[in-house]
Amino acid sequence: MRIQIINPNTTWSMTEKIGACARAVARPGTEIVAVSPAMGPASIESHYDEALAMPGLLQVIAQGEAAGVDGYVIACFGDPGLKAARELARGPVVGIAEAAMHLASMVGTRFSVVTTLGRTMGQAWHLAEIYGMERFCANVRACELPVLELEVPGSQARERIVDECRRALAEDGCDTIVLGCAGMADLCEHISGLLGVPVIDGVAAATTLVESLVTLRLATSKHGELARPLPKAMAGALAGFTLQPATAAHSRRAA
Repeated sequence: MRIQIINPNTTWSMTEKIGACARAVARPGTEIVAVSPAMGPASIESHYDEALAMPGLLQVIAQGEAAGVDGYVIACFGDPGLKAARELARGPVVGIAEAAMHLASMVGTRFSVVTTLGRTMGQAWHLAEIYGMERFCANVRACELPVLELEVPGSQARERIVDECRRALAEDGCDTIVLGCAGMADLCEHISGLLGVPVIDGVAAATTLVESLVTLRLATSKHGELARPLPKAMAGALAGFTLQPATAAHSRRAA
């Protein structure tokens, strides 16, 4: 099977790291294609960034559909554009926050999310609520660490994240840590080894979930809310996003 791992920002070094983390857990025979949009923000740290990332994200999904991709991972902890991507894709689409929170609830009683900037904490709480994970979420913590600092060689990012995870275990009453940024994916095993508790990286979690869904032949239902969007004209800079009516082949595969 072929799984597309989409980093919705345009920082390619982060995309390469995310792809490597996905390949490390993928089954033999699974092809991991890590991609970034051609347009959008360098990092996603606000609602504004998230909104501007969505056109590029959906463009990449459309390209994946044309290439016959079997499933998708949205590798940003805000899970931007998740429902829109599910409308567009024939195969399953999983967000990394969604995957990480659900898996954390299966290996512990309560988890804390350790993320980058404090301004993103509200979105993490919002996702916990809509995914039904709020009762498992002990706390959401921020390192006040810009996302792109994770890409700077020699920065203190790793130490600050580890310290915040230690505080979460000491103060929150949690027994599991969820890393709240795709850029932290390569730190998962290191932090788990230091702290002796499950540490969940959403990239790995989502990759294995998509593999399972594809194996089970489970794709997003196209009956009702998540049916393919209706074809209509798009204007201006979005003219290229105009959808054509679904072909019979597309309809059969979606079924």
